[in-house]
Amino acid sequence: LCYENLLLLNKLKETQELVFTILGGTMESHSKETGKHVVRVGLYSNLLAKLNGEKDSYCENIRLAAQLHDVGKVGVLDNILHKKGPLDKDEWEEMKLHVIKGWDILNIGDDTLITMASHLAIDHHEKWDGSGYPNGKKHKEISLEGRITAIADVFDALCSVRCYKKAWTLSDTKIEIKKSSGSHFDPKLCELFIENFTLFADIYQQNIDP
Repeated sequence: LCYENLLLLNKLKETQELVFTILGGTMESHSKETGKHVVRVGLYSNLLAKLNGEKDSYCENIRLAAQLHDVGKVGVLDNILHKKGPLDKDEWEEMKLHVIKGWDILNIGDDTLITMASHLAIDHHEKWDGSGYPNGKKHKEISLEGRITAIADVFDALCSVRCYKKAWTLSDTKIEIKKSSGSHFDPKLCELFIENFTLFADIYQQNIDP
């Protein structure tokens, strides 16, 4: 009976992982990005959490939860998501609402994984110096998962092609993230990221878009 229960638990975990990956990938497809983006963001977040000394359970949870960081974009108009040029003021204000919409979608109970996903959904565009959105949080007012995912998301976005920009080189991306330490990013997490940059670059290159 104990063995059967373990098998069932493993099956449930596999199903949970599959659901998170499908949901994240579906959202990225809607926004004309690839499912690989959300997988990579999850892997970067997992690695950065490990480097920060977090528990194994936290690291595994953030690998899955981070895949839903942009789930709120499902509520953003296609003409804004897919616009090839810069967004105007009104469009940008609408785009910024995706973090609140993500919170609304995910803030549905007390499940540890879903709660983490809701926190990073609303916090991943906050900035260490308080200049981010939607709430202008600063320093450790921002959830740890939000601070971790912020670095992971920006790293991958800079390295990747978007409808409004070309991909940056890994070296230029490293310079930009280092420059943003203490303003955009948590300086401790940023230092860990830069010190172990080759590990993050390896994840990117091993999971590159087709």
